[in-house]
Amino acid sequence: MVLLAAFLLSLLAGKYPLSVKGLFEGEEQMVRVFLTLRLPRTCMAVLAGFGLGVAGLVYQTVFRNPLASPDMIGVSSGASAGAAFAILFLTGSGFAVMGTAFLGGLTAIMLVLALTSISPGKGNASIVLAGVAIHSLAQTFLMMLKLTADPEKELASIEYWIMGSLNGITIDKLPLPFVISVSCMVLLFLLHRQVLLLSVEEAEAALLGVAVEKMRLCILLLATLIVAATVSVTGLISFVGLLAPHCARLMTRDNRIPTLWLSGLLGGSILCIADILARSVASSELPVSVFTSLLGAPFLIWLLLRKGGNHE
Repeated sequence: MVLLAAFLLSLLAGKYPLSVKGLFEGEEQMVRVFLTLRLPRTCMAVLAGFGLGVAGLVYQTVFRNPLASPDMIGVSSGASAGAAFAILFLTGSGFAVMGTAFLGGLTAIMLVLALTSISPGKGNASIVLAGVAIHSLAQTFLMMLKLTADPEKELASIEYWIMGSLNGITIDKLPLPFVISVSCMVLLFLLHRQVLLLSVEEAEAALLGVAVEKMRLCILLLATLIVAATVSVTGLISFVGLLAPHCARLMTRDNRIPTLWLSGLLGGSILCIADILARSVASSELPVSVFTSLLGAPFLIWLLLRKGGNHE
């Protein structure tokens, strides 16, 4: 119900006023704004929030770490570096930025998985350490790109993308993230039993018939593809992948399929509400991550203080 209410409100909220009466009467300007801008933007907010919520819960379950998030394995940093590269050296168009951001995020996870496969220990700790290493490399590359950017134009574009925004989402930007995200989410729901088994000790999971290493890499790759497809269009959206899974788990007290659904629904609701605020509270539109951070940062502090962040 919260997601539905946020979805409907998001369709009407914005600088250009829309009304249900005007839309039903077919007022040309209202219909054009609704179909070309407001509806695609709202659908992207729901899709991105739902995907980040699902991916966040998968990360936290597989890593057995309540603080796990897409940033942990470097995908967000890789996407940022890819987007900055497009802004500086390619056309800087929406499709160029989207494509290189997706490739950057995908490259990051592939490097993480490659490093993990050749490391002596191939457990969760190795994946986390590889993720931290790739995150650091991507951040270094991003800083080098910023140093070469024009401070008045290119640097501002890079910083705005990093802050995340749903402004400029049009219907032609939806197919790629929709197909990739929905396909990966369907597979994760089908593999949910294996996700749960990966949350126990490796030896126990192996005794239950799980090919731990292969299944873990497969599931992490699916979750990361969701994140990469999302941030390649929206820019970086902070805290949704951390906040939604925790809220869902606090409500259900487990990691089963209803919790996975609830995490996605809460993620969609959070991002929809944040986007409504981003285009409503100031005279100019604000980055959506401003509002997800206002929700997520206090929650993260509370989480860290509550039993040292070691609760489930």
